[in-house]
Amino acid sequence: MFVCICNAITDRDIKESVAAGAVTMSDLQDQLGVATCCGSCSDLAASFLNTGTSAQTTVTAGINIQA
Repeated sequence: MFVCICNAITDRDIKESVAAGAVTMSDLQDQLGVATCCGSCSDLAASFLNTGTSAQTTVTAGINIQA
């Protein structure tokens, strides 16, 4: 799915950058250019940074379970 239309950046691009060590929005902006034009994608892009850094969440039958 496209996250940043302005720069044609997908969720996969962001996930790969986070897996490679990006931990801040500045990291994503430097590496990918995400949220450097209109900025409407910044909240969604930032949400990928939080994934996996806090308590792990599993979704089972539509119910969020904190691990």
